[in-house]
Order: sequence, then structure tokens, then C-alpha cells
Amino acid sequence: MATSKDNGKGSAQKSGTPAKRGFAAMDQNQQREIASKGGQAAHQKGTAHEFDSEEARRAGQKGGEAVSRNRAHMADIGRKGGESRQSAQRAAAAAKSAANRQGGKQD
Repeated sequence: MATSKDNGKGSAQKSGTPAKRGFAAMDQNQQREIASKGGQAAHQKGTAHEFDSEEARRAGQKGGEAVSRNRAHMADIGRKGGESRQSAQRAAAAAKSAANRQGGKQD
């Protein structure tokens, strides 16, 4: 018989969050191993889903449309791309300048 202190439940219930059970209680490597076996079995059985190129294209397009609705996110991506390109151009110009200086000293 459970005592009135814990009502037959684990200590995790006292904090308000349920204890992890089953798949969630396993470490990541165990989860991955079990999921891998399931995927292999589905392929062997012939019931696994495989994307064809058209279906993959539609899925990517759908994801791109969802992301592009967030204007602030898209602006941030564009800003980072511009900064990256600008820094790459500056690095190339600096390398060219350094090469020219070294070439001038050797003559």
C-alpha cells in the first residue's frame, strides 16, 4: 500500500513533470539503434516511404514558402549573405594586395 506522502507516484510527479518512460527514458544511442532497426525492417518489407524527385521538390518548395513568410527572418538571411560576400571580397582584395607587395619586393 502506498503512503500518503507519495500517493504511489514517483518523485518526478512532485515537481509537476512526469517521469520519462519507455523510448523517452532511453539514451540517444539506444533510440537511434531501435529507430534504425525499424527503418531497415520497413525497407526489407517494402513498406518504407521513399521520396521521388518530384515529391522531394514539392516538399522543399513548401518549406521554402513557409520560411519566406517571415519577413524579418528573410531580411536577416539577406543581411548575413551580404556581409559574407562583402567580407569575402575584402579578403580577396587583401590577398591580392599582399601578393602584389610581395611580388614588388622580389623584383
